[in-house]
Amino acid sequence: MTQETAAAIDSIQVQLNAGGMNTINIVLAFVMFGVALGIQPKIFVDVFRKPKSVLLGMCCQLILLPAFTCLLAIILGKSISPMMGLGMILVAACPGGNISNFMSSLGKANIELSVSLTAISTALAIFMTPFNFWFWGNIYLNTANVAAEVPTLVIPLWDVFKTIFILLGIPLTLGILTSHFLPKVANALKKPLQWVSILFFIAMVILSFSSNMDAFLRCVKYIFLVVFIHNLLALSIGFGVGTVFKVPFRDRRTLTIETGIQNSGLGLALMLGTSLFAGFPPHGGMLVITAWWGIWHIVSGLIVATIFNRSRKNG
Repeated sequence: MTQETAAAIDSIQVQLNAGGMNTINIVLAFVMFGVALGIQPKIFVDVFRKPKSVLLGMCCQLILLPAFTCLLAIILGKSISPMMGLGMILVAACPGGNISNFMSSLGKANIELSVSLTAISTALAIFMTPFNFWFWGNIYLNTANVAAEVPTLVIPLWDVFKTIFILLGIPLTLGILTSHFLPKVANALKKPLQWVSILFFIAMVILSFSSNMDAFLRCVKYIFLVVFIHNLLALSIGFGVGTVFKVPFRDRRTLTIETGIQNSGLGLALMLGTSLFAGFPPHGGMLVITAWWGIWHIVSGLIVATIFNRSRKNG
C-alpha cells in the first residue's frame, strides 16, 4: 500500500452530534437486548457441567484472536497504516457478534454452546475489550515501528467502561430477566430484533461512508483484502483449536463461527462515542476496517454456515 492510499484511508472521518450518537447507542442497546432474549440462566449451569468447549471458545475469543491479530498486523507491516492495524485489534477485542447464533443454527452447529459463548464473551467484554485493546494495541505500536507521530495508546477506562456497561451490561441483564420471567414476550421479540440489528449495522456503515465515498472507493480493494485475511485467520483459529482438542464436530462448527463473527458495531460505537482516540492523528483506517468487518463477517458467516450445513459430519 502506498503512503497516498494509506493517507486517503485515514482521512475518512465521521462526525456526529450528541443526538446522533445517543441514537446509535440506544439502538445498539436494543440490539444487545435482543441477543439476550435467547439466553436463559440455566444455560450457564449446563455450561459448567461440560466446560471444555466453552473454555476453548473463550480462549479463542479472549486470548488467541487478539494475540494472533496483533501478530498479523505486525507481519503486514507497511502494507497497512498504523490506524488500520489498531482497527484490526479493536475488532478482535470486541465480543462475539449478535448474528453468530443465527449462523450456528444455519450451520447445524451446537446452538446452546453458541448462545453460551455469546453471553459470556459479551458479559466479560465490559472488562476484556478495553484491556485487550490497550494491551495488544500498545504491543503493536511499540513493535511495528510505526510513525513517530502515533502516540501511546492510553485507554480512558471510566469512559470506555461506562459505554460498554450501558451498551452491553444493562441490556444483557434485562434480556435475560425478560427471557426468564416473560418467555412469550421474549419469543415474540427475538426475530424482529435480529433484523433490526442487521439493518442497524448497515445504516451505521452507510453513515460512515456517505460523506467519504470517493476516498472509500479508491481504497476498497485494500480494505477488502485486509479484512478478508483477518476474518480468515479468526475462522481458522476457531476451527483449528476445535480440531486440535478433538471436540465434537458440532462444537467445532460453533467455535469457528463464534470466533469469526465479532461485534464490530460495539467497536464503531466506542470510536464514535468515547474519547478513545483523543490526541491521535486521523484514524479513518480504524473506522473502515471495523465497518467493513461488520459487512464481511455476514458474508463469510453465511458461506461457512452453508458449507457446514451440507457437510455429512454431525458427530
